[in-house]
Amino acid sequence: MIHAHTQELFPGMTINGCYQFRLTRAMLEKAAQPQPTDIVTPEEAIKDPYVLEFLDLKDEYSEGDLEEALIQRLADFLLELGDDFVRARMPVDARTVQPAGLLHGGASVVLAETLGSLAATLCQEPGFHAVGLEINANHLRGVRSGWVHGECRPVHTGRTTHVWQIEIRDDAGRLACTSRITLAIVAQRPKE
Repeated sequence: MIHAHTQELFPGMTINGCYQFRLTRAMLEKAAQPQPTDIVTPEEAIKDPYVLEFLDLKDEYSEGDLEEALIQRLADFLLELGDDFVRARMPVDARTVQPAGLLHGGASVVLAETLGSLAATLCQEPGFHAVGLEINANHLRGVRSGWVHGECRPVHTGRTTHVWQIEIRDDAGRLACTSRITLAIVAQRPKE
């Protein structure tokens, strides 16, 4: 497939050829630039203490403590349950912002996952519950204050899997984050 614009700039080149040309040029330009000396390794990034700071956890905590803190943080903000939606809100304040003062992306994902998991669980027959398989989020707009409002709607509600779409908006109604969660529907195991 060849675009007319491509033919004008690079006669006889295909899109793939243009891509290779741009890639080679970008690599040469990058090699000519001085490389940063303060690179953060993944191990150092994981140790960053602000990642879960908004939950007020102790230095040592279990997975159960983390889950309880996440649920408690959002339980106070559930707004509305409808036939095909769940809505909640979350404050944008010192508990939910990252060091730059913007809503922490992890807090948005917590809101999205909580809404999706709650919605899927509410659709189940007794003896079944929903567990997360995958979640993704696109952070589209920074939010510095006020509230964010999440709304969760079904994309697919099957017997063994559910997919839910969550949109998170600021007080002005502008889309700040869009997320999609896939959940497995499993039989509850008896508690030991």
